[in-house]
Amino acid sequence: MSRRVSGTSPDSEILARLGEAIRARRRQLQLSQEELANQSGIDRSHMGKIERGERNVTLLNIERVAKVLQTAPSQLLGEAGF
Repeated sequence: MSRRVSGTSPDSEILARLGEAIRARRRQLQLSQEELANQSGIDRSHMGKIERGERNVTLLNIERVAKVLQTAPSQLLGEAGF
């Protein structure tokens, strides 16, 4: 289930797919967005923007999020289609 952000560039499509992968895994683990943000040390509003593909997430933040989501960064990227 892919959602395309209006007026997307190739970069924003990549960010949207990663955000979708993070959201899907978070929901699978029944974590709220706030819980994920707190446990990964990322501001909750920033986490929301990451999940919506509105922010370019750093490699360090991907690592932090993956750890909380009990997966590897490579798994998240793979689920995003990379």
